Amino acid sequence: MLVYAAYGKLISAFAKNKEVVHTYKGHQADVHLLLPFGDHLISVDKDNVVIIWDVESEDTYLQISYDKASFEVSALMHPSTYLNKILFGSSQGSLQLWNIKSNKLLFTFPGWASAVTVLQQTPAVDVVGVGLASGQIIVHNIRFDETLMKFQQDWGPVTALSFRTDGHPIMASGSPIGHIGLWDLEEKKFVSQMRDAHTTAIAGLTFLQNEPLLITNGADNAIRVWIFDVAGGDGRLLRQRIGHSAPPTKIRHHDQSSLNILSAGQDGTLQSFSTVHERFNKSLGHGTLNKTRAKKKGVTNDTAKLPAITTFASETARQSDWDGIIACHRGFLVTTTWNYQKGSIGAHKLEPERFNKNRSLNVHATAVDITSCGNFAVIALSSGHIDVYNMQSGFHRGHYGKDKAHAGAVRGVSVDALNQLTVSVGADRLLKIWRFKSKELLHTHSLPAAPASSLLHRDSGMLAIALDEFTIHILDMETRRTVRRFSGHRGQINDMTFSPDGRWLITASMDCTIRTWDLPSGSLVDCFLVDAAAVSLSMSPTGNFLASSHVDGLGIYLWSNNTLCSMVSLRPLPADYEPTVIMLPGTCPSRDTEEEEVLYADSSEMDEYISPAQLDEHLITLSLLPDSRWKNLLHLDIIRKKNKPKEPPKLPKAAPFFIPTIPGLVPQFALPSTPSEDQSKIVNLGVLAQKSTFYLQLEKALDNNSYKEPVKLLRELGPSAIETELRALSPDMGGEVRVMQSFLKMISSILQSKRDFDLAQAYLALFLKLHLRFIADQPELMEEAESVSAHLEEMWMSTQTLLNQNICLLSYIKSALL
Repeated sequence: MLVYAAYGKLISAFAKNKEVVHTYKGHQADVHLLLPFGDHLISVDKDNVVIIWDVESEDTYLQISYDKASFEVSALMHPSTYLNKILFGSSQGSLQLWNIKSNKLLFTFPGWASAVTVLQQTPAVDVVGVGLASGQIIVHNIRFDETLMKFQQDWGPVTALSFRTDGHPIMASGSPIGHIGLWDLEEKKFVSQMRDAHTTAIAGLTFLQNEPLLITNGADNAIRVWIFDVAGGDGRLLRQRIGHSAPPTKIRHHDQSSLNILSAGQDGTLQSFSTVHERFNKSLGHGTLNKTRAKKKGVTNDTAKLPAITTFASETARQSDWDGIIACHRGFLVTTTWNYQKGSIGAHKLEPERFNKNRSLNVHATAVDITSCGNFAVIALSSGHIDVYNMQSGFHRGHYGKDKAHAGAVRGVSVDALNQLTVSVGADRLLKIWRFKSKELLHTHSLPAAPASSLLHRDSGMLAIALDEFTIHILDMETRRTVRRFSGHRGQINDMTFSPDGRWLITASMDCTIRTWDLPSGSLVDCFLVDAAAVSLSMSPTGNFLASSHVDGLGIYLWSNNTLCSMVSLRPLPADYEPTVIMLPGTCPSRDTEEEEVLYADSSEMDEYISPAQLDEHLITLSLLPDSRWKNLLHLDIIRKKNKPKEPPKLPKAAPFFIPTIPGLVPQFALPSTPSEDQSKIVNLGVLAQKSTFYLQLEKALDNNSYKEPVKLLRELGPSAIETELRALSPDMGGEVRVMQSFLKMISSILQSKRDFDLAQAYLALFLKLHLRFIADQPELMEEAESVSAHLEEMWMSTQTLLNQNICLLSYIKSALL
């Protein structure tokens, strides 16, 4: 149900290998031995303190302290069928059998004058396998205190023991040099050996219950399953999971699917890690000058073994036809090709002939690139030379420059997407752009400091150059000018990667920060600290993940892109921004970090932006009303004709549960009117001539010169009601000239405030359509209309100027090369 892991002074219990369900705190020194024991867990630390924990409550059930000088616990086990008994082995050689329920020492075994390293239960009850530091393996009966048999291992101390339980009397023993010995317990003899099962000491080996399968692991970061199905009792490798045994130096996504990450490590291997499942991982092996000899002798004995890969380039275009990966090795002139599909080192060892294979020259390959077509490899050397090779044949296809491309070492080389240009940066502080095919020099650009590395984003033509002064320059390959400069790192820039669209540049430095720069705005949009400096970065081609490898870390860490999952503010960070330390991603975050993440997520949410009614007094602001409320004011007569009913409307059947409403945009219920008995049936003509609210508001505005209320009222009316209100302003319909003058003043006030610009135009157009002849006969109205016309002309001229400026700027941006 649970998996226990001790780290430092703490012990954690994992459920389903993902969730930490228990943490045991109480040890004062590092824990080095663990034994699950039913509902309890037994742990031993370096101070020789044994603590027995209650698994569920996390309480200490019992604590035993030993004197280091007389009995230093080095191994422990529970003998099968011995209730509540634990057998302890010591570095002094003696063994003790304890009853942990009653806390009593039952028996002491004198030992064999050598430190006990392993205790293991055999398939037989009462019989225990004991591994010693002298290399002896003792099979001992603890019930009668009798030694049944002894074996001697020649490879040093016994590091692990296991017994087959599928009917074969075989015992396996591990050694510090990676060999496994197999012993026949019936014939009491050494049967066979599995040499170089691991490149480091065997840390653990276990036979699966009633199966011919042996699982082994070691410090080389590998776990292997061996099957015993061949005659002679020797095991063959069935399956394995392996990682780097030394920290990765360079990682890159291999193809456009983002599923595979190529990683070169300090252990000299090139490996491919899958982001989907570990079963798709594969190792391309160790670099060697002679592949055939390396196969015969093995990796550990290969004298032609190549050192670690410093940088590599891969391309998938022709990888099914020939090698698609090229790599530089530390301090080596020879560059090697690798085949991803075969999963091994390739056919060619590329070395320029100009040095006549003189190994005494201190010249090595510093940078490589493969063309997008997969046909050519460009290799840069520390001597300043840049050579081109054919990937299929391995033939030399030319070099750049008359003698050398650069006066100093070449720090970076890249080829563009169409094989037109090659760009190189050198220690001589020069950036040079060459024609790829003819090898002629097209452009030279001087850099302010020596470059450390360069990276080209082929789709956008942006070249990022990391300088030794910890700044980054972005050069546009089209215009051949520096378009951005980023500064802020306080240490050597280890690696850079572009986002797939070329908008972001993500950089990692020895100051332990990972920074994201936004190229269009030229600003820093994200920055965080990690505990260990990132050595290499790679952004997936789909933009989902950022992969990183770190100093002294064997793994590759994946960071998810938050902008794909939620709204993230990409505002530029302030100059005095202090980044926070973020824990490296893992499969099992602890409770504390989960709470921190929630707090961090809450604090990083964007504040909701509430737009003001008018952004600026100088800007024209349109109303937010739908078009149907003002666009059709001039065409209401046409709409009425189209919507004229063919027959009179029929009264619906009485529905007492529907309350009648008053027609209008804002729904209002009609109050039932109770007719009085003495009500007169004579029509009151004064009611018909009653003034509307809008009319009254206009009259009122003549005195106080405030037109906010009538404008607000008009905004709430529908098109037909607006037309009715405007018709009612003329004297023929019961209105007055001064109220019409007030309406024109209202239009002027709207234009002066520069708000509801569209409504002012629509209301004025309808007003002129209805009352144009009458306005022409009235001098007061003509004077007011001329004032409105002047306002209109002034506003339209400023609007037209702004529009023309924007159109001009847009057409320039579309056509000009920036």
